[in-house]
Amino acid sequence: MELEDIISKYPPRQIMLVPIAVVILALISLGVTYVSTGSPVKLGIEFTGGTLITVPGIGSEESVAAEFADYPVQDVRDIGNRYMLQFGPMSDSEYSQLVKLANDRFESPDIRHMGPIYSKELQSQVARYLPLSFIFMAIVVFVVFRQFMVSALVVLCALADILIAAASMNLTGVELSLGTVAALLMLIGYSVDTDILLSMRVLKRKGDVDEKIIGAMQTGLTMAGTTIAAVIALIIISNFLYLIVPSFTRMDIIADMTMVLIFGLAADVFNTWVTNAQGLRWYLGRSKKAARGQKR
Repeated sequence: MELEDIISKYPPRQIMLVPIAVVILALISLGVTYVSTGSPVKLGIEFTGGTLITVPGIGSEESVAAEFADYPVQDVRDIGNRYMLQFGPMSDSEYSQLVKLANDRFESPDIRHMGPIYSKELQSQVARYLPLSFIFMAIVVFVVFRQFMVSALVVLCALADILIAAASMNLTGVELSLGTVAALLMLIGYSVDTDILLSMRVLKRKGDVDEKIIGAMQTGLTMAGTTIAAVIALIIISNFLYLIVPSFTRMDIIADMTMVLIFGLAADVFNTWVTNAQGLRWYLGRSKKAARGQKR
């Protein structure tokens, strides 16, 4: 199917039903997770606090987890000849017993206890100030383009990218950590960049709207393709390099970041060239009809 067919074959309002449905599904996923855990996404150890124990890779993951069955094991990962176990918060006495058990059962275990880096107060501040960042983003875009609908579309697409990426974290079991927070922030900047590219091409250049969107799409998809290729390379290296080179370990932070980025970039392609593009088609088509009506 050619780009012309993707852009102009169906009415904008009909195509917009698809992204609306996707966002609703993402909201349902986030809502279900919130009801079950108290957070829209599963919080990592940086937010909840806990203990990380790395032991030699002797036996299976199940057998290693069984050794610590009396403690709150939240995750067990094979990181290349070693297993990394994550434990939830526990009392001081439980922690002391856990450390003793690990030292008795395994040779030279690596034990790290972490308090929550992001306190409850800081989390509540994020909940307050993140919406403000989107509001200020909308104001800046409005100052540039002088059209409320354009700034609203840019902000809505960025928000949809984050919602879809966060919902994908729930589906793939990726937790909210320092790395994934950074990935989500990067997605906001990337999303605004591609939406600004589209809006600039459509509003600041002369010509047919559909042709301008197609021209912007060719540039935007090239950008997205190179970015996605780089992220896929990082996914392969962070997840599978240790299988080829035994001296390497699985790079969990990079693996989690790239997982979020790949879903977010896919969501951005969808929201920029479907949601935003069709929104602009609908808005500019409506504006032309209103202008013709005033001339009559």
